[in-house]
Amino acid sequence: MSLSTAQEESTAQEIHIPADIDWQMLDKSKFFFLGAALFSGVSAALYPAVVLKTRQQIAQSHISCTRTAIWITRHEGLRGLYRGFGTSLTGTIPARALYMTALEVTKSNVGPAAVRLGLPDPTASAVASAAAGLSAAMAAQVVWTPVDVISQRLMAQGSGLNALPCKYMNGIDVFRKILNTDGIRGLYRGFGISILTYAPSNAAWWASYSVAQRLVWGGMGCLCRERQENGVISVGNNSNSSGSNNGLRPDAKTVMAVQGLSAAMAGGISALITMPLDTIKTRLQVLDGDENGRKGPTLGQTVRNLVRRVDGWLAIEG
Repeated sequence: MSLSTAQEESTAQEIHIPADIDWQMLDKSKFFFLGAALFSGVSAALYPAVVLKTRQQIAQSHISCTRTAIWITRHEGLRGLYRGFGTSLTGTIPARALYMTALEVTKSNVGPAAVRLGLPDPTASAVASAAAGLSAAMAAQVVWTPVDVISQRLMAQGSGLNALPCKYMNGIDVFRKILNTDGIRGLYRGFGISILTYAPSNAAWWASYSVAQRLVWGGMGCLCRERQENGVISVGNNSNSSGSNNGLRPDAKTVMAVQGLSAAMAGGISALITMPLDTIKTRLQVLDGDENGRKGPTLGQTVRNLVRRVDGWLAIEG
């Protein structure tokens, strides 16, 4: 018996880990409606950070996020921190629907298939999560790339510090001008690098999340053993936890805490992997050609410009 299997069995005696919910179990109408609403709320809360990140990624010299945020608030008002938010929110709903559909369908099919091939449950879960994240990112980019191109051009323009000159009135104006100058290809500028950025990122995130959850639950099992030795046998506030023979059932707060910690761990890992590609993608999508009719920078030119003209290899790290 392997060490990981022994740990699994030991933990199973301590805590009943909540089972995964597959595609067939979901109430689709609630899933998509509540998912879109929650994701829109999260997007609204985090959007200023996205604007600051975009300004940092297109900057020709290094200026701190704090200084950039103060400049935007002072000269553009709070609206400056929400440039392009309407466009981004409009595209979020269909893109998120595609993402979650591909994610759940892939995960529900790959997981059982991996188990049938003889993989242990923890490995099968990680493989299914990685495959689901990969397929979900690729499906969502069909809708999200044009929205990303438009919203990022609005984010990047402003007055002064780390901003490009204002040349667009709103998302519709950006859409029309891109079509007039570059056609449909202009809306999908950076599509390839977006796939290379978000597909590995999502695969890494979901796989890391699956592994992190098991590690955290394993840690909870060790904690339970200590608490049992001291005469304390409950997890969270669940009064139904009645001993090691029946196992311990974590309450909703404990489950949410474990999921939140696992998500934070997964987010850190995926960000480390994909930040360089995200910086390159943003510059490809935002920077135009010059007035002499020359096209915007290619992928190779973008990388060379980042390394030579800004902060060397540190520029690619955002």
